[in-house]
Amino acid sequence: MTVRSRVPSGMLALLAALLVMVTAPAWAKAPEPQPTKPDAKRITALEYVAIDATSGLTLVQFRAQERVPIASLTKIMTALVVIERGNLARKLQATPEAVAVEDYRDGLVAGKWYSREALVWSSLLQSGNDSATALAIDAGGGSLQAFYDAMNARARELGMTRTSYASASGLEDDLNLSTALDQAILARAALRNPVFARMVGTAFHTLPWPWPTVAKELRNHNKMVAAVPGTYGVKTGWTTRAGGCLAIAQRRGEREVIAVVLGSRGIWHDIELVLDRAFRKLERLPPG
Repeated sequence: MTVRSRVPSGMLALLAALLVMVTAPAWAKAPEPQPTKPDAKRITALEYVAIDATSGLTLVQFRAQERVPIASLTKIMTALVVIERGNLARKLQATPEAVAVEDYRDGLVAGKWYSREALVWSSLLQSGNDSATALAIDAGGGSLQAFYDAMNARARELGMTRTSYASASGLEDDLNLSTALDQAILARAALRNPVFARMVGTAFHTLPWPWPTVAKELRNHNKMVAAVPGTYGVKTGWTTRAGGCLAIAQRRGEREVIAVVLGSRGIWHDIELVLDRAFRKLERLPPG
């Protein structure tokens, strides 16, 4: 005699599934979904360019003339304008306006005296927003706008046709705009200045600082200077709106390339790809 179960077939299936879940060994459980690995060959930067450091020839580019925020790459121009004016030993007094800027700050104290040279080092290696602002106030005769005017005049002299400076530090993201190509043009010109080139090509530097610090140890935020042979500049940058920004000057054999990435989600990954593409392109070109 066949005994028919009074348990509905659907219920039996559910009970069977529950039994498997309870008794199945741990190794039999479905694996958790793994995050998708980023494409190692994909550049995340929204804008980028690479130029031949010798001739200025554009080698690689993507949206290279798009006007966007550039974060602390702004300090390249701030430093260049101050260096070109000379008298770097001159002392200036930090103002409350300078020390009140947003992070990243290098710890300036209102009323204390700092040399121009020390603040240029701080601006380029440590990316101190307070240092850059103090330099601008001093060089602008107390007027930040006067210094911005000087920055813009220098940009026009260099042929940076799509750049407008409205900040000495790069914290201003609405009006302080440039392009990847203009920043490459600027980096190439700035590196011709031996003082600028020495600073951005230095991995570590010790400089005198007002009491009670006495001396400050600076580590270049551009870690490629210390880590990648042939790298001799130039500057990092980041804000929430600008994203990751980086300008790099690198020498491989007899070839030299200046590369810039803007709006990047991984500046070190992106710059390596841009540099590799640029050097491959440069190797295919005839010498000179």
